[in-house]
Amino acid sequence: MRYWSVLVVALVMLVGGCSKEITGAAQMDPHGPTTAISKDGFGIVVGDPNARVHIELYTEPQCNHCADLQKDFGDQLSSYMKLGQLVVTYRPLTFLDDQPGGYSDRVANALFLAAGPDTLAKAFQAFVQDLWGHQSPGSKGPTDTQIADMARESGVPPAAVDAMRAAKSALDLQEMEDTNFEYLYEIDPMNTGTPTVFDLTTNKTVDIYDNNWLSKLMSS
Repeated sequence: MRYWSVLVVALVMLVGGCSKEITGAAQMDPHGPTTAISKDGFGIVVGDPNARVHIELYTEPQCNHCADLQKDFGDQLSSYMKLGQLVVTYRPLTFLDDQPGGYSDRVANALFLAAGPDTLAKAFQAFVQDLWGHQSPGSKGPTDTQIADMARESGVPPAAVDAMRAAKSALDLQEMEDTNFEYLYEIDPMNTGTPTVFDLTTNKTVDIYDNNWLSKLMSS
């Protein structure tokens, strides 16, 4: 099997200014956890790496079921991330594009431009929810300017927003697609679809068609 034990990437936390130590316990940054690129370069790790629950979420920008998942569970995902209880590694796929540089490629590229130690988990998750909330499968998709505007409104830092507006390349998208699909195939060779949620703690796929899947995962 592959790398499950090494997927968790250390995140750089924002410095919150001067503070007074009240107890001996480490204090969470008041701004909340941030984001990072996974060690293999093809996932975006969102949340506190010390969180008890670690999942991977395989998602496609034009997948309507992925949009439904964000609509139904996006706010809960964000809440658990902000509390430091959950870390999500987003693994984008782009198999619904009919040519390179299409809708899904551009959205996936923007996600990687948004990731980094200056981007809060809550801002990244808000960006994801905005992108999938304005989904238009089969169309040309949002323009680079529209993507950048959504990122800015979600709280993504200006440097990343400017990179999106300029259509800067963040990574080799074909290599990302090939790698993430290979990982997805290893998880479930019979149903290699999106969305797929994989529990990195138990090394099992999660039944996301159970309406209580997230609360059950967090309470297990």
